[in-house]
Amino acid sequence: MRIILLGPPGAGKGTQAKTLAEKLNLPHISTGEMLRQMSQEDTQLGEHTKDFMNKGVLVPDELITQVLSRRISQPDTKNGFILDGYPRNLNQAQALDGMLKEKKIAIDLVIYLDTSEPVIIQRLSGRLVCSLCGANFHIKNMPPKSNMTCDNCGGKLYQRSDDKDETIRKRLEVYLRESSPLIQYYDERQKLYRIKADEASAIVLNKIIELAK
Repeated sequence: MRIILLGPPGAGKGTQAKTLAEKLNLPHISTGEMLRQMSQEDTQLGEHTKDFMNKGVLVPDELITQVLSRRISQPDTKNGFILDGYPRNLNQAQALDGMLKEKKIAIDLVIYLDTSEPVIIQRLSGRLVCSLCGANFHIKNMPPKSNMTCDNCGGKLYQRSDDKDETIRKRLEVYLRESSPLIQYYDERQKLYRIKADEASAIVLNKIIELAK
C-alpha cells in the first residue's frame, strides 16, 4: 500500500504518518527529514541538497524527485510506504507519478486531513519544538514532562516564529490556494479521500486505517 497524506499546516500529517507507518509496518518517508539526511552525505546529490538548504531557499522539484526516487528504490519500500510532505504542488504530483510509472508502481491512496481554521490555530500556536532533535510537543495537547525541556534529548524547547496566530492564517491561506490544483489532480483520478481531522489523533488514525484496509 502506497499512501500520501495531505493537509494544511497543523493537520497532523507528520504525527499520523509516523503512527500509521508503525501500525501498517510500512516506512514513513518524510521529505523534510529525507533532505536533511541527504545533505549530510558526502555525495554529489548530498552536496547539491546541502547547498540549497544552507542558502535557505526551496529545494528544486527535480532534486527532491531524485532524492525520493533513490529512497523508494530501497528494499524496505517493497510493500509500500507512507509519504508525508510531498507532493506540495501539481508539478511535484506529476513528477512523482512519472517517477513511479518508471518503477512500474503507483500511489494507491491519497488522504486529505481536512482541518478547520480554529483547530489549526490552536494546534500550531501551542506547538513547541526541540532546538536539538526537532521533536514536537504542545503546551496543552502534549506537554513535556519538564517545563520547556525535550523529553527525548533534554534540549531546550522553543516556539517557531511562524506559529503566531496572524502568520498561521496567512500560511493557511497560501496553502489552500496553492494546494487546490493538487487536490483536484488526485480527485479526478479517484484516489483522494477526505477525513475530518479536527478530532483526537487516535480517532483520526482509526479512520485512516479503515481506508487503508
